[in-house]
Amino acid sequence: MTGTAEFARPVPADRIGPSGLDQEIIATAAECAALAERLGIPAVLALSARFHLRRGAEGRIAATARLTGRLVRDCVVSLEPFETVIAEDFTLVFVPAPLLDEAIDVTAAADDVPYSGGMIDLGEAAAEQVALSLDPYPRRPDATLPAADEAAPASPFAVLATRRARH
Repeated sequence: MTGTAEFARPVPADRIGPSGLDQEIIATAAECAALAERLGIPAVLALSARFHLRRGAEGRIAATARLTGRLVRDCVVSLEPFETVIAEDFTLVFVPAPLLDEAIDVTAAADDVPYSGGMIDLGEAAAEQVALSLDPYPRRPDATLPAADEAAPASPFAVLATRRARH
């Protein structure tokens, strides 16, 4: 991860002491707008994350985090925008890129995130977590599906059968 993302918060790995490091990151209005564009959603109104970082063996850095934010999504039922809140805990392990095995361990409790140059990017990690947390079919809580028309034919073939019967 490098510091070129929409929400870059690089932290030098050597800044993490024996007792760990607590870090809070908060997106600016410009970063929120850039993240909304990246995520393909109407708006990111607020986004923040609190990280606790701990050094591990071989340059690995374990991170536990709490992500909170307010987003605007388009309802799949009404197509109207609505505000939604995200609040998630997540864990990951920053791993020096040369140590990262290309094989993915699906049984691992935390995701492995490569880093290089002695810098980890907490903002990019938070942005990726937001992307993972997005509901693919966002629905406003009070949205209801329109009632099915009882008189409508069950299939297009039923329409053809009705026309054929009239001729």
